[in-house]
Amino acid sequence: MELYRHDSRMQMKQNRKDGVEYLTFPLLEQTGMVRHLFSTKVGGVSKGIYSTMNLSYTRGDEKEAVDENFRRIAQVLSCEVSDIVCSDQTHTVNLMAVSGADGGKGILKPRDYKDIDGLLTDEPGVVLATFYADCVPLYFVDTRRRAIALAHSGWRGTVARMGRCVTEKMRELYGTDPADLVAAIGPSICQACYEVSEDVAEAFIEEFRGAGQADEILYHKGGGKYQLDLWRANEIILQEAGIMAERIQVTDLCTCHNSEYLFSHRASHGMRGNLGAFLGLLP
Repeated sequence: MELYRHDSRMQMKQNRKDGVEYLTFPLLEQTGMVRHLFSTKVGGVSKGIYSTMNLSYTRGDEKEAVDENFRRIAQVLSCEVSDIVCSDQTHTVNLMAVSGADGGKGILKPRDYKDIDGLLTDEPGVVLATFYADCVPLYFVDTRRRAIALAHSGWRGTVARMGRCVTEKMRELYGTDPADLVAAIGPSICQACYEVSEDVAEAFIEEFRGAGQADEILYHKGGGKYQLDLWRANEIILQEAGIMAERIQVTDLCTCHNSEYLFSHRASHGMRGNLGAFLGLLP
């Protein structure tokens, strides 16, 4: 499928394996340390508004279909479903370190945690999973300490600086130096598609006080309406957290512009499934 891209450099690569279409970041692949992907709507077995690669058990889809979709994603990643650990997203900046003992939680067995929007591990074989339909996926790879993190950052997570929270947690747990991190900002809603109200805009104006930052991420349309650039906001956060600009890859794919290929809450008016971001250290 021909995609609408915001950047002629084609930051994200389209892939197809066993009928499943998925997206990857060249910068993450170049580390040689991780397996990762961002799912699309193509290659699953779900029907109707969930067609076809829906990765949510909570939006009304058949459990058996979602089970099969996860099995196909695991096959693409060359892992087992029992290796995958799922978040429990509620637009917080709460983070949790996980291990092989957590494998399968959120798919094969219940989660024994709540309100977790970001996952971290330094254990090879564990695959982290977070879920999306317009919000921002953030991928982190510490190439020196061999640790990873994956986080969900909507506007609430972004204004609360999820990217900084992750880097600080990785420093605390693994001794990570942000200069050793490679990061990626995944497919999500772009500024042209993301209108927000004045109260949201004011929260960003208050938080982003650096020279010209608010002007970079907000376009005032008038009438109390703004267009918000979550990609640039998260890029600023990651750079201010100490990650080098050349070690950050920003998506060129908007979920709303590409709603035939990627689930978008805004484009579908909430009638949709969920996409998944996956990241694991290679065994």
